[in-house]
Amino acid sequence: MQTYRIHRFSKLTGLSTHVIRAWERRYGLVTPTRGANRYRLYNDEDVRLFRYLKSQGDLGVSIGELAEIGREKLLEQAEREFVATPIEPLPSENLVADLIQALQANDRIGFERKLNGALAVIPFEEALHRFLLPLQEQVGQHWHDGNLGVAQEHYASNQVKQKIFSAMNQLRMVEEGPRVVVACPSQEWHEISAMTAAYLCAARGCRVHYLGANLPIPELAKYCDQVRPSYVLLSMVIDRSDIEVKNIVQELTTQVRPIAPVGVGGRSAQVHAGLFSDQNIMVFPDLRSLDVFVFSLTH
Repeated sequence: MQTYRIHRFSKLTGLSTHVIRAWERRYGLVTPTRGANRYRLYNDEDVRLFRYLKSQGDLGVSIGELAEIGREKLLEQAEREFVATPIEPLPSENLVADLIQALQANDRIGFERKLNGALAVIPFEEALHRFLLPLQEQVGQHWHDGNLGVAQEHYASNQVKQKIFSAMNQLRMVEEGPRVVVACPSQEWHEISAMTAAYLCAARGCRVHYLGANLPIPELAKYCDQVRPSYVLLSMVIDRSDIEVKNIVQELTTQVRPIAPVGVGGRSAQVHAGLFSDQNIMVFPDLRSLDVFVFSLTH
């Protein structure tokens, strides 16, 4: 998880440093680590918890009463509220425009400095919704319009994928919870949506098996037969004919669904939603609906 010094933590939570120290001392809901220079370091869970405490305090709820609930229960309530409430987009358009401009100029240093700088001051999950996924979408559009080359598109995509994998690796390892397999079927090479789904599952307490791009359904079925997941999620974004999708649906229905329920997301899944729904394969229209579903699996 990212860590923040107290002044950055104050800006992220909307609480003064005096209040943060007082709540920390009085209620023991956070235990910041100490950096080599002895500065307090808070993490993303602390940010979410203190934002929730502030929101409840603004509604007139006593912080003392909240503290009696305990950190873990409060984090669960904070996460439930976060999942149920759509993120209001902050003005990140300028950042995305600057990143696109750096890509067009092949300014690697400028691109990575801006991207890493933004990630350093925003909790990752918010950054994902507010500029990482919008960046990826705009990069794809600029490539389609001929404003970016294939190499530039690959570079930007790999930067985003690295950030998601890094964030996943910083999440707490869970030994219990639903086991979820996430993959892309054959010919699907664009895996950022699948990686995002894997991150959300892991962040909500699932044991995630991320299998990546271009995985034939029979191989997926073999793997699922071994690990026995609670759920299987597939990302499908490339254009496919009805016949191609019907073949995928048939393979999923006969080979994977007898082992575990299946859900699909992505542009192609939306276009052919009826073919999936007719076979009781859940279709997720967006990441928000997936997030709400995954939260229901773990709580």
